[in-house]
Amino acid sequence: MDKKNMKSDMESQDTKNLMERRVFLALAGLGIGSFCMNKPIWAKENSSTKPNILLILADDLGYADLGITGCKDIATPHIDSIAVNGVRFSNGYVSCPVCSPTRAGLMTGRYQQRFGHWYNPGPPAKESEGIGLPLAEVTMASMLKEAGYTTGLVGKWHLGHDPERRPMKRGYDEFFGFLGGSHDYFKAQAGELNGIRRGDEPVDEKEYLTEAFAREAKDFITRHKDGPFFLYLSLNAVHTPMQAPDTYLERFPDITDKQRRMHAAMVSAMDDAVGGVLGTLKTNGLYDNTLVLFLSDNGGPTQANGADNTPFSGGKGTVMEGGIRVPLFMQWPAKFPAGTVYERPVISLDILPTALSAAGGTVPENVRFDGKDLAPFITKKKRGEPHDTLFWAWNTQKVIRSGKWKLVVSDDGEHLYNLEKDPAETTDLAGEEPKRVKKLREPLDAWASELQPPLWKGRVQTKRRRPLKKNRPKKS
Repeated sequence: MDKKNMKSDMESQDTKNLMERRVFLALAGLGIGSFCMNKPIWAKENSSTKPNILLILADDLGYADLGITGCKDIATPHIDSIAVNGVRFSNGYVSCPVCSPTRAGLMTGRYQQRFGHWYNPGPPAKESEGIGLPLAEVTMASMLKEAGYTTGLVGKWHLGHDPERRPMKRGYDEFFGFLGGSHDYFKAQAGELNGIRRGDEPVDEKEYLTEAFAREAKDFITRHKDGPFFLYLSLNAVHTPMQAPDTYLERFPDITDKQRRMHAAMVSAMDDAVGGVLGTLKTNGLYDNTLVLFLSDNGGPTQANGADNTPFSGGKGTVMEGGIRVPLFMQWPAKFPAGTVYERPVISLDILPTALSAAGGTVPENVRFDGKDLAPFITKKKRGEPHDTLFWAWNTQKVIRSGKWKLVVSDDGEHLYNLEKDPAETTDLAGEEPKRVKKLREPLDAWASELQPPLWKGRVQTKRRRPLKKNRPKKS
């Protein structure tokens, strides 16, 4: 090696050493005592070659309630980091605009209407009626357990109250949470059938529920750090009732609208919870080899909880974009490039096939996924669209999205939107594009013909609901 190249290499090494020293001093100033000069502690290899899988589901979160999706009045650095360090799906959808059907699709990778799960289950008192995720459906937890994973659920279930439909009978080794659709954040036992449980045993929980769920998730990770594990962290934030400790409300003195301020406090508590869980992955050397997924179960109910679905119209309970398009992020530092924005339409049904493929698992016989493994599309090993079409069926409405076009078929007619030019669905083009309507109607009707009737009654909507002109709640 000549002197010139040797000098260049030495200068490069000096620069590297200086940068490492600066990082070390910065971390020392933050009180982080365990740090390796050559690589961070979270870069250690997991003892398992299979990735751990962490699925984080928010409840009733608005599309624009996170910094990464445009929020200005609530800081969400920890949730945002999942998108920054991985993939943000700008056209990410759920399979229903309300809680339980979305969760049924998420847990099975299948359109939930294929097995009659159209609506939320009834109240806990109806548990004897066998309402909930049909027993014939195989869950994500069961498939991953078969692939050698320890499985845990922390948080909200909402897929059935009767003993055979509870988490421990649907593939989960551990469960800490509640069975119903909502829960008080301060009172552990909100009714005999919907109290906080560990397994099937009642728990007299004392902490604010979002913090309690974070505590349990961190404990699960620490106990199963030798992996592989699948943890479903199903937060009930920011679903009603609107409740938060004063310490979180005090973070937002400039938000004068009481509902929005409470909403902000609850989102901030959720972000802290996610940050604590991600931190536990790092502390245990699991961060790089953990597939982390984050999404909301539906759009925000703006009138009920002060959520913000900007720039979309509609919200929870509608098939407009504000009801079904959600924040959807995925990171796996060992495999996926950071800072990726994936713009083609994907859906929550894709999460199970993606996770199962990453785990090296196999699809059970007689199970046909509607979702797709997204990994080869993210890494560009596979070209094209994961889905030529996506579908929804809600009450009396049927919906198809194909490319930039969205067709809504309702009791009051057909409605066509160009989502590329009109994401707020303000201009109905059905009258101007009859051929396109017909072309989209054919696969939509074919898909609808494959669905089962609802297994139980739900709210029936006879007219297409129009949203308020403004989704953004008053902030000051």
